[in-house]
Amino acid sequence: MTAGIAARLAEADTFPKLLRLNAREHPADIALREKDFGIWHAWSWQRYHERVRDFALGLKALGIGEGDVVALMGDNRPDWVAGEIAAHAVKAMTLGIYRDALEEEAAYLINDGEAKLVIAEDEEQADKLLNLAGSIPSLAHIVYCDPRGMRKYDDPRLISAEALAAKGRELAAADPGLYDRLVDATRGGDVAILCTTSGTTANPKLAMLSAGAVLFHCAAYLERDPKGPDDEYVSVLPLPWIMEQIYALGKALISRMKVNFVEEADTMMHDFREIAPSFVLFAPRLWEGIAADVRSRIMDASALKRGLYNFGLARGLKAQAEGRRSRLAELLVFRPLRDRLGFTRLRSAATGGAALGPDTFRFFQAIGVPLRQLYGQTELLGAYTIHKAGEVDFDTVGVGFTGVDIRIDKPDPNGVGEVVARHPNMFSGYYKAPEATEADLRGGWMYTGDAGYFDKNGHLIVIDRIKDLAVTARGDRYSPQYIENKLKFSPFIAEAVITGAGRDYLAAMICIRFSIVSKWAEKKRIAFTTYSDLASRPEVYELLRKEVETVNASLPAAQRIAKFILLYKELDADDGELTRTRKVRRGVVAEKYGTIIDAIYAGRPAIDIDTVIHFQDGTTQRIQTTLPVADLTATAPPSTPAKAA
Repeated sequence: MTAGIAARLAEADTFPKLLRLNAREHPADIALREKDFGIWHAWSWQRYHERVRDFALGLKALGIGEGDVVALMGDNRPDWVAGEIAAHAVKAMTLGIYRDALEEEAAYLINDGEAKLVIAEDEEQADKLLNLAGSIPSLAHIVYCDPRGMRKYDDPRLISAEALAAKGRELAAADPGLYDRLVDATRGGDVAILCTTSGTTANPKLAMLSAGAVLFHCAAYLERDPKGPDDEYVSVLPLPWIMEQIYALGKALISRMKVNFVEEADTMMHDFREIAPSFVLFAPRLWEGIAADVRSRIMDASALKRGLYNFGLARGLKAQAEGRRSRLAELLVFRPLRDRLGFTRLRSAATGGAALGPDTFRFFQAIGVPLRQLYGQTELLGAYTIHKAGEVDFDTVGVGFTGVDIRIDKPDPNGVGEVVARHPNMFSGYYKAPEATEADLRGGWMYTGDAGYFDKNGHLIVIDRIKDLAVTARGDRYSPQYIENKLKFSPFIAEAVITGAGRDYLAAMICIRFSIVSKWAEKKRIAFTTYSDLASRPEVYELLRKEVETVNASLPAAQRIAKFILLYKELDADDGELTRTRKVRRGVVAEKYGTIIDAIYAGRPAIDIDTVIHFQDGTTQRIQTTLPVADLTATAPPSTPAKAA
């Protein structure tokens, strides 16, 4: 930690204190930007501070105080971060809920945290809460930020964000020193954030995080990846996720970097290009989507452009493997491509939340994106390892931050065991769940549940979740995630699930990337109607067969995919098949598609499907189709040397 950051955190060890300090020292500097109706609107540190002050005093006027829980639902917006800091100012704890959470998910979290007030972005989020009626008894107030469509509602719990702020200004007028006294009373050691865990196997738990722990961990992060007032960040990952809390709140308050909020999810990449940020954090699914989109656009390009791209990429990958950069590839392909993507000013880029496939990693490194891998858990305040500059290794997650201890528990003869970690700024336990805390936090060490080992350079290599590592009936060990990530480098594959535990061979259930496969089908004049119709076409199966065979050629013989099917629908978080951070819930998938999996291993050439899909808006769709089972055993590619997962 630098002396300057240490001095600031000694003076201001909570979010409200640090925001107030920034507003006093740099009142006119830009802190936030939000795009609305196509125009970027800037928030100075002074305006940011005033909004927080008004919200905080408004919350106090509603009776919100120490020990209460304030939940927040909606897209990333200035009023979200302002509402969060305001809640901390009155010593309330905050709980972020993903904007696409279903009503029952929202009810579970609100009841688990006993939230007294929810700051909801708009009518869509307010509707969820109103529909829950008496099933969330702790909820006394619903603050909505966007008034459009809200006039038709008549519920005493509803209050607009502007009305809340007005209450705060009235209280400030009556007692001008009240807000400063409230902020002065905040303590860095108090729990400020209830952060949801990923919940891959069950309902998410609520990790208790103190403001001081978040800020001091951010300081360790900034030591490894420095940021300052000239840096631009675009906030696109969900704010309930720990890493967006770290970036958009903790690191932003310490470094005074500018945080930008896009207008809508559909305009994200356009808005991103307008800002051209200096650093970016994306989840693997987004990096995979960008890579797939690039390859899709190349398919639509002229023969000359395709030739230049393929030539440049080949030279770039070759140069990268040799530890250098190709000036010709940079001039012809990579610089224009980065400009198109909004990556022209990137000095730092990171991926986290799950493993990113090495092929996708190599692609971005080759085109000049300074991508590095992060690794961490909610309980340890998000990331605590990262590649050092100049030491990027596609197979590793780098080394720990200063003050982080990592060890491998019960390693096997190959050095593989459970990753166990600790550092001075960890979570305080799970909210109202002491048994779960005792199970995961032992002797001051967090038992992550991940399998990993250290390479010869001391870099941590994370293989997969321990519970997901599997062995075939023939005794061959494999990592489903490793193979799935290789498949998802294909622009035609959105998601994949590998099966084979206790079976004679590996099989895959694959979800096509509809936006790209449909474009391919249109160019080939292949008629189709729906996702399930397209996924069942023999031409699409042949296309995907080639993609799977390409992946098989890079795998050891024992880890190759023998059969695959193209699933009739996309895996969806609304159906419980994915977490809200887009990780596969393998238990749910195995149970839900158990009959399909059994049919594959029973040797059936095709599987008849007659099922009903339920959508979030209450509508349903009956699916009647036949899933061909593609058998690759007769056309297996020749063996090539490959590193085992």
